[in-house]
Amino acid sequence: MKVTDRFLNYVSFDTQSEEDSSLIPSTPKQKLLGAYLAQELKDLGLERAHMDEKGYVYAFLPGNTEKAPGIGLIAHMDTAPAAPGGPVKPRIVRYEGGEIELNDRVKLSPAEFECLSKYQGQDLIVTDGTTLLGADDKAGVAEIVTAMEYLVSHPEISHGPVSVGFTPDEEIGRGADYFDIPGFGAEYAYTVDGGALGEIEYECFNAASVKAVFHGLSTHTGSAKGKMKNAVRIAAEFVSCLPAEEIPERTEGYEGFFHLDELSGDVTKARLSMLIRDHDKELFLARKQKIQDLAEQFCQTYGEGTVELTLTDTYYNMKEKLEPVMFIIQNAEKAMRSCGVEPVITAIRGGTDGARLSYEGLPCPNLSTGGENFHGIHEFVSVQSMEKMVEVLVELTRA
Repeated sequence: MKVTDRFLNYVSFDTQSEEDSSLIPSTPKQKLLGAYLAQELKDLGLERAHMDEKGYVYAFLPGNTEKAPGIGLIAHMDTAPAAPGGPVKPRIVRYEGGEIELNDRVKLSPAEFECLSKYQGQDLIVTDGTTLLGADDKAGVAEIVTAMEYLVSHPEISHGPVSVGFTPDEEIGRGADYFDIPGFGAEYAYTVDGGALGEIEYECFNAASVKAVFHGLSTHTGSAKGKMKNAVRIAAEFVSCLPAEEIPERTEGYEGFFHLDELSGDVTKARLSMLIRDHDKELFLARKQKIQDLAEQFCQTYGEGTVELTLTDTYYNMKEKLEPVMFIIQNAEKAMRSCGVEPVITAIRGGTDGARLSYEGLPCPNLSTGGENFHGIHEFVSVQSMEKMVEVLVELTRA
């Protein structure tokens, strides 16, 4: 099956994860795709193909030579809760420049998304402008499965053992929570979860999440002076104390940020959730300390217990764990060049399952999928990029 057909099949599964859910995985519908993939891998001839009780899919392709080490290929099945997740209505467009009309109100324009210009002459899979596409990361899933099919049907290709893993809940930071590294059986791995063709990433943010509850006191507005504590106003003031320029909309490259994800409430109680991100470990620690200092300051100003703060580290910059094994990155560069792809080493302004897996003993840089504009209705993926990534993954396994 062609990688494009496989991808279009996978995006028909709604696998959106849910941050506030206590279920494992966070949404049961992720297991529908997981079960499908486990059966597909089994039908292709991979060994030990199964989905475990927590929704993780594993399979194993034995090597046919002793010359190559065992590697792993990993992608995630869930899609982000940042935009409507389905039903996805994809279509393939031959892009010849200009705007692509997704629907009567929504257009994909190179004026807004500069990356579009480099895809002239290619076939792009786009949305209908009402949902995300799911290329993050079903493009990666499709590329891995198609590469495995190619290796199975071409036994003349000498390759080492390949472990395959598909995770749930990556988009909400839980994709590595129950990943079975010993059972996976790889010496190192690659997440296939990046963007434009050629990207290789071994640096990512240090990341933390902030949950804060603001407690107020309601009284009649006519006699509120000196008595009322307006929780939602206090929460808004808290946010205003953070650097106005250090937000995702105004940062790039290695610049870190504070990201207000949600703010809601009323006079008596308000809640906010926030992300803290920075590539530099010291700056990351300083950002966390700033949030803690602000919470203490507001409790001093508005009364003890006004701010109830929960600050949780999510993942760390995997660079520290990958620099000692740079041959992994060099192997990826070599594989791309062998397939006519110029590698581009870049830092992720985000994270992957590989960040946590690298810290837990499985070195795991990230590779491109060919997708763009993830987490929104303007998401798209290049057919030609997906096809090329299948070639790259096959090349990576060669002895």
